[in-house]
Amino acid sequence: MPELPEVQTVVTTLQCLTGRRIESVRLFRTDIVVPSNANLPEILQGRSIQSIHRRAKRIVFTLDNAKVFFIHLGMTGRLTLEQPDHPLLPHTHLILNFDSQNPNHELRFRDPRRFGGIHILPPDVSSDDNLGPEPLTLRPAQLADRLAKTHRPIKSALLDQRLIAGLGNIYVDESLHRAGIHPRAFTDRLNVAQIDRLTQSIKQVLKRAIASRGSSLRDYVDANGNAGAFQKLHKVYDREGEPCATCKTPIERIVLTGRSTHFCPKCQPRKPPARKALAKQRVPR
Repeated sequence: MPELPEVQTVVTTLQCLTGRRIESVRLFRTDIVVPSNANLPEILQGRSIQSIHRRAKRIVFTLDNAKVFFIHLGMTGRLTLEQPDHPLLPHTHLILNFDSQNPNHELRFRDPRRFGGIHILPPDVSSDDNLGPEPLTLRPAQLADRLAKTHRPIKSALLDQRLIAGLGNIYVDESLHRAGIHPRAFTDRLNVAQIDRLTQSIKQVLKRAIASRGSSLRDYVDANGNAGAFQKLHKVYDREGEPCATCKTPIERIVLTGRSTHFCPKCQPRKPPARKALAKQRVPR
């Protein structure tokens, strides 16, 4: 599933659509639109795109009349810029045609498994609804406060979009490895040093992944159809049995909250709970 670096890369490659007027809308499946009674062609046709930005894993579009909608790519979604005469691939659910300015591209949304969708936001609802803070601007004290209020494995907590928005399986595994934290470590038993390392590790991993234009494992490409390269730099994710890049210990795989989880047992030892609970520690702000 595309995560924050992949979605950010798509957003970056879609910036050429800012200011462009939507001339026609072809919707082939109405069941990808939320709410189901929204008339997407009527909402979009004739409007100009004022801005495109990322919030968590959402690609958020603001129109010139202040209406907002976002596209979630789900597991297999692709949002690509295509020439109008390019062959239409199966499972293409939406095509937006724009004015005749160059480049003369159309925007296509394709999603074979249909876990993604197009969400029209009511005027009183923002794209922040039910989302935690952005990891790239996260502060150690902010993370500590959130983790202290829950008792569950840190891997499971970091996948919760209400706790932190934008992280997924790949980048949680990579961040925990960089921070030297076992994925089963309980959230409210991490100490100050661990919280600080984890906050910095999340940011460092995400920034490196964005610089590499994300990870392409199966379906992900950016809006220009180009694959990412960060999968070549993975330290633990999807590397079960391979030697750890740091210590050469074989990478192990377990399942947490139904998700494959990869870690190095030497670099990320499972230590006993800290003497002092995180909720009682003072974390630098």
